[in-house]
Amino acid sequence: MTSNQAIPERPDPQPGGPPFSGSTSPPAGAPQGASAAPKPRTTRAGVVWAAVVVGLLALILLIIFILQNQQPVNVFFLGLAVTVPLGMALFIAAVAGGVLVAAAGAARIIQLRSDARKIRKTRNKPNPE
Repeated sequence: MTSNQAIPERPDPQPGGPPFSGSTSPPAGAPQGASAAPKPRTTRAGVVWAAVVVGLLALILLIIFILQNQQPVNVFFLGLAVTVPLGMALFIAAVAGGVLVAAAGAARIIQLRSDARKIRKTRNKPNPE
């Protein structure tokens, strides 16, 4: 099988520089085998492991925060009065905020999936013509 592609020409040597040798070796300062080693692939297991490590570090910092903020505070919510440690009150508030954000995100995802399903159904309908 022959190809109609043109073969690239050799570049002209730079004035005052070494002639083109046709070698594709790495530059003089590069470590040996630098061009031969493929870039490592990112795997799901590696991403999960990194996420677990970051999560554990966040939990450690959260535990330290809660332990350092043990002063009792009065919290009033919907007519209820509760005395809890400051760190725990802030943690509960953060979790409640996260739940609200997750609920809003879930509602938007459900809406987008419903719209996509409707679009797919209208595209798959045969034309009555």
